[in-house]
This record gives sequence, C-alpha cells and structure tokens, in this order.
Amino acid sequence: MPGKKLSLAQIWFLAIFTATVCLTGTRAAAQQEKVLHSFGNGKDGQAPYAGLTRDAAGNLYGVTYFGGLGKCASEAGAGCGTAFELSPNVDGGWTEKLLHNFDNNGKDGYYPAASLILDSSGNLYGTTAYGGTGVCSNAAPLTGCGTVFELSPKTGGGWGEKVLYSFVGGASDGETPSSSLIFDAVGNLYGTTGGCTGDAFSDCGTVFELSPHKSGSWSEKVLHEFSSTGSDGYAPYGKLLFDAAGNLYGGTNWGGAYTGGVAFELSPDKSGSWTENILYNFYWGKGTNGGGPAGLIFDAAGNLYGASTKWGQVFELTRASVGSWTSTTLATFDVFLRGYNPNPGLLFDDSGNLYGTAQAGGDGTEKVCEISGCGTVFELTPGSSGWTLSTLHSFGDGSDGQAPYAGLIRDAAGNFYGTTVAGGTHGAGTVFGFRP
Repeated sequence: MPGKKLSLAQIWFLAIFTATVCLTGTRAAAQQEKVLHSFGNGKDGQAPYAGLTRDAAGNLYGVTYFGGLGKCASEAGAGCGTAFELSPNVDGGWTEKLLHNFDNNGKDGYYPAASLILDSSGNLYGTTAYGGTGVCSNAAPLTGCGTVFELSPKTGGGWGEKVLYSFVGGASDGETPSSSLIFDAVGNLYGTTGGCTGDAFSDCGTVFELSPHKSGSWSEKVLHEFSSTGSDGYAPYGKLLFDAAGNLYGGTNWGGAYTGGVAFELSPDKSGSWTENILYNFYWGKGTNGGGPAGLIFDAAGNLYGASTKWGQVFELTRASVGSWTSTTLATFDVFLRGYNPNPGLLFDDSGNLYGTAQAGGDGTEKVCEISGCGTVFELTPGSSGWTLSTLHSFGDGSDGQAPYAGLIRDAAGNFYGTTVAGGTHGAGTVFGFRP
C-alpha cells in the first residue's frame, strides 16, 4: 500500500484546480471528467468491460477482459485478461499495479467480464467467462466453462489467486458466468451463469450459491435453472440483489411472455429450495418498455430500478399487490445526443438522483465513433412532473475513453468512478473519475 495520501477531496481539488479548462454552458460538466489510467501500454491489460470496486483507503480494483501475460490462442497476442489495482498519489495522479494475469492453462480462468467484490479481510472475488477445468462443447473454440476465483494479498507483497469453483456445464451446472458476485450475511457467494446448454439449448443460465468449508474448499449449489422454452426468462446477467428477508432479485436478457426478458425474485424455504416468481415481463421492441432488464437496485421504499438495455430505457418497478408489480418508464434514450444502450448498475446519490452510463450516443466526436457517439454519463433527477434526463459527459475525443460498458461507483465525497472499453492514450480503454 502507498504511504501517506491526500484525501480524495483534496486530490480532486488539486486535479481540477491545475487543469486548464473553459467552463461554459453545458460543457462545464464535461470538463469535470478526468482519465485516471489508460490501458494498453506494453504488458498492461486491455478492454475493461467490468466496473470497479473501492476499498476504505480509496484504492480502486478491477479487471480487463484482454491483455496481460496470459496465453490465449483464440486471441493471439491479446492476452487473457488481468486484475489490477489503482492507488491515488499525493500529486493527484494514480498508480496502477497488476495483481494477476489470467491464463488459458487448463486450470485458471480467463476473460473476466464482471466487477470484483471485496470481503472484510481485503480479499477480492470475481468470475471469468471461460477457463477452468470444466469441458464445455458450446464454448468452442474457447475452452473451459468459466470459474469463480479469489485474489488474496500475500505477506510481504504480491497477490495470490485461488480458483474456488470451475463450472462444468451440461444439464446439471451452468457455464459462462459474466456477472458480479454478492455475499450473504454468513459468507456464501451468489451469482449467475448465462450460457445455454442441454438439448436444443433448453437450459439457459442459472442462479448459483457457493458455500465455504473449514477445509478451504467451496461447494456449489444451483438454486434455479432458466429455460429458453416456456414462460421463464433466460440468459440472466447483471448483479443479483438481496432484500431484507433474504430473497434474491435479478433480470434476464431474453425470454418471458414477450421475449424481452423478465425481472425475477427467488425466495428460499425451510427445506433449502428456492422458488422463482416472475415480477414483470418485458417487451422486445421499440416504443415499448425495452428489454433485457438488469442490475436492479432498491430505493428506500422498496421499489426496484433498472435499465432496459435494448432500445434503452430506465424503469421503476413498484409492488402493486402480493406477487404483482407494475412498471413505469422514467426515461427513454431515443436520440443520439442523449445516449443509448444504458448499462446495468444504476446508482443513487443522497438526494435521490440516479446516475449511470450509456454505451453509445452523446455528442462525442463523430470521426472517432462515427455517427453513433462514444457513450455518456447521465443523471436522472426526480421532479413533480416526472424525471429529467441530463447528459453530464459525452465521451468521444479519443483521449477521454470510449464506450463505457459498466456502471459507476461513488465515494463519500461525491466522486464517481468508471471504466471505458476503448479510447485513452493507447486505445485500449480507461479508468475515469467524474465529479458532477
């Protein structure tokens, strides 16, 4: 860990004060974005599709999908992905440290696509979409069904990786986990797999639980198997969510009554079984409530909020009666300047405003991202007549990053942090900070 640091508020003041900016009109907010790190320099990682997590000391942790020293034959020269740490310096800069190089060696996982999480001891947990010891024919030409891993700091420096579970696919297990994990109160891990297996790809994703043992091993239990047939949703993605009663909530990319995916609840019983309740069926099609709901969050009143990534909407789900929920569209991303394809992982601030990122759109330089724009950071503000959508930053001049594919995190001082898949100094993505 670095030595004595300035507070994050001081770091941001220094960075903004020393920058040469011209704050005029709606461009004022855009000047508040700062690139903390550009990927792709030498043996660095590339393409951080996942978001970030932050420890109490202000260090940021994340993963890149490509890059690093691992050998992945399917992406010659691109590497298998990395786990990294960014630490703030007293001069306002940030220092990157690689914690792990993922490798396609038949044991380790590779291509991590989901945000890391921290436990109380400072260990990191995550998933890889491929790799491990499982054999999945549906993954060809890639190998392995994906893993759950732990990264732990070593005495004297460095980090060590341990694969906690390798998915095996088939009719009894999931494959291709690409969403972040969550803990319950006793230290069990929960997550989803999105790959389709079984006859005619009938088994399309799972919700799973991993439980630790005193021996150091972990055991997996599939809580629910999604099916591409019938009324169930399938291909779940986005982070799961617990309520106070221990029920799990999430969304699927496809399926349901209208093919646009579902928002679901899983409830445990005394026998250890879990029962699925479909809260809402989303419609696939422009002019509807979109589709592909993911990354649900609660407000203080128990309402659920999320993003429909197809066609681009932010919605609210409100409990109408026992087992019944209604959907309200808060904002529609229907023009390039307002962004489109909002990502899972919305975030409330202390005043009840919502923040998020959109993968494309905005008023970024057309020569960089063609006419579609390079993505945005947006804010939704509630009012008496509804919610107002504002674009706080448009990516797209090349140096500030392009195409954010994950949501934001926020510190106590009101600073936001996120990642972009492309752009930056070397064109391989960035970590950025933002202060509205």
